[in-house]
Amino acid sequence: MRLLKTWTGAVMALAVLAGAASAEVTVSRSNDPTALIQMQFASLMGAEHRTFNAVPDVQLTALAIGPQATAARKAQTAVQYTDEYLASQPAPTGGADWDCLRKAIYFEARGEGIKGEFAVAEVVMNRVDSPLYPRSVCGVVEQTGHGACAFSWVCDGYSDVMRDQVSADRAGRIAREMLQPGAARPLTDGATYFHTRHVRPGWSRDVVQTTAIGSHLFYRQP
Repeated sequence: MRLLKTWTGAVMALAVLAGAASAEVTVSRSNDPTALIQMQFASLMGAEHRTFNAVPDVQLTALAIGPQATAARKAQTAVQYTDEYLASQPAPTGGADWDCLRKAIYFEARGEGIKGEFAVAEVVMNRVDSPLYPRSVCGVVEQTGHGACAFSWVCDGYSDVMRDQVSADRAGRIAREMLQPGAARPLTDGATYFHTRHVRPGWSRDVVQTTAIGSHLFYRQP
């Protein structure tokens, strides 16, 4: 009895396979395979175009520029040069580079206003990105050469204690903002130099002035 059922099942399976084979032969004889593939491909591409056209422009832009560029653009539009904005951010903390940058902001630009302080921070960060300078914030800030320091407060002989706590807090907040990946630097047009208005150093003749903010003039390589 079991053998009979097995044999019957085998016969039915063979019948199904034969029918499928017959149908496949019929299709292949009555249709051009190349034309069929072209029709299927055209249908697929049409569906893809319809899906693509249905995606909002904002999402298409995000897909085109990628997540890193999107994050950079977000950072560029988020910073506001106001005390209210800085105060709304978490209390500033960081590592060695953050500490070096906030001291540079404090000692070089304290009293210059928020844009003036951001501008000095831009110069430091532009130097970090330049192959002409050290590759770290502390390396740039503490750089010496030809018997002088890149930033005068580093070797002026005075204590580097930030006694004005309000200004120190603001410098720390600005430093943290500028150390964020993709942080915007729109104020100085790539400047890597600056000096106060009441002096005229010899090197200023060999570089291009980009802007003036507060009591500082800013320059970049030609």
